[in-house]
Amino acid sequence: MDSETARRNHRDEVDRRRTFAIISHPDAGKTTLTEKLLLKGGAIHEAGEIKARKANRHARSDWMSMEQERGISVTSSVMQFKHRGFALNLLDTPGHRDFSEDTYRVLTAVDSVIMVLDVASGVEEQTRKLMEVCRLRDIPIITFVNKLDRFGLPPLEILSDIEETLALETVPLSWPIGMGDRFRGTYNLYEDELHLFSHADMQGEHERLAIDSLDDERLDDILGEQADELRFDIELVREAGDSLNLERYRDGIQTPVFFGSALSNFGVGDMLDTFVDIAPPPQPRPTTTRTVDPNEEAFSGVVFKIQANMDPRHHDRMAFVRVCSGQFERGMTVTHSQSGDTMRLNNATAFMAQDREGVERAWPGDIIGIMNHGTLKIGDSLCAGDPVEFTGVPSFAPEHFRKVHLEDPFRAKHLGKGLTQLSEEGAIQVFRPLRGNDYILGAVGELQFDVVLARLEDEYNVDARLSGVNYTCCRWIEGDPTIVEAYESDEISNLFRDASGALAYLGLSTWRLERMMEDWPELNFKKTKEHVTTELATS
Repeated sequence: MDSETARRNHRDEVDRRRTFAIISHPDAGKTTLTEKLLLKGGAIHEAGEIKARKANRHARSDWMSMEQERGISVTSSVMQFKHRGFALNLLDTPGHRDFSEDTYRVLTAVDSVIMVLDVASGVEEQTRKLMEVCRLRDIPIITFVNKLDRFGLPPLEILSDIEETLALETVPLSWPIGMGDRFRGTYNLYEDELHLFSHADMQGEHERLAIDSLDDERLDDILGEQADELRFDIELVREAGDSLNLERYRDGIQTPVFFGSALSNFGVGDMLDTFVDIAPPPQPRPTTTRTVDPNEEAFSGVVFKIQANMDPRHHDRMAFVRVCSGQFERGMTVTHSQSGDTMRLNNATAFMAQDREGVERAWPGDIIGIMNHGTLKIGDSLCAGDPVEFTGVPSFAPEHFRKVHLEDPFRAKHLGKGLTQLSEEGAIQVFRPLRGNDYILGAVGELQFDVVLARLEDEYNVDARLSGVNYTCCRWIEGDPTIVEAYESDEISNLFRDASGALAYLGLSTWRLERMMEDWPELNFKKTKEHVTTELATS
């Protein structure tokens, strides 16, 4: 193959990839929508298979059984499937708000997002938080308003809620005809088609009817009095609403909106067809020195997630790597940018939910898993050409804090190892005071503490307990080294090092934090930082 043909093939592989995540508030229908997308892509063959796969995974690990017992999901997974010749990489995310930091990091690895809203609730708290992260990268968003076969908020109120709460322009590409027991289907404004819903056929493809215009008499025959309601709504939407602008959508300013019912498999196909048409292919990604284009010849990738001990018998550590440029090939040698060491990638895997299979090659946008023994950490970069270090994989200031107490002091090294590895995953943040040897754990959500205790016991044979502390906020400190040194000397009792060695202030109140910031205006008190982790001291 000549070089020009190779470049053209590479561009074709990049252009047909879509790497995305689904975000929602718990119980909005994210898992159901994921399942229906995989059914359409042929990645699973029957409803309920995703839940069955999760159940099998739970059985392999005690801490995963916590997910079953509490009815929550605390880990992310990767699923690849095909649709209309496109290769889709779907990154599933935790559904519980206490594990949203894992979702934040997953969002750094995608090029677009599908946002699921419950028609009865509109925009909810977790959705607002996740949207804040999407805005950091101007991620394009398609909205799917779910559960139209139940009664909920009027469609115009849903659109108004999105625009006012999330500051997004809305462009409805389908419009519901009634809801609840009056739900008759949707009108596809993108294709000028009527899609009819059958309450009797909950899993069918549902009937589609192409019509010449809304004046078509067949609307009256099929919809009765709801035909005039539909005509009024569509005229209002077209007169007052915005038109789809591909550039504004891809800039994260405008969101196309679809209405449907994931449980009934209604509206999912319309949304997916439009998604593959308009969602962006893999995008350029920033590094500390330059922007890396996916069409570059040299392979590069970034670690956005670590999962340790997926199989406790082998204490395996899987690094999830987003391919950013070039082509991955099994057995290739790459440079670990952070250490300068070389690695031979012989055993990379591709994902279908929790199933793994060896991968011979992968392209920008694809996600590969690399087994390692702690060498790779969140935020690390792998390169076959000139080393680069990708940016934009954040840690967020924790909001909840606990002090660790070790029941057996002879297990101190095991405790340090366990906390090191769990912090590498991003499961928890670990702080040690500049004066003293206590471990202080920080978390975005309180349920993270329960998971950490369970995993310390099950995976590291460490019996620990946690007690409350008075800290309420955290900020990382950056600034001129001379000023930072003076600050450390004056405020040593309030200062800590995190697992990466970064200096952090843990405050007893927001008022004290504000006073601290006023007293030290030359310093930066940061709520986020790039995710880097090193070995914790165990002294």
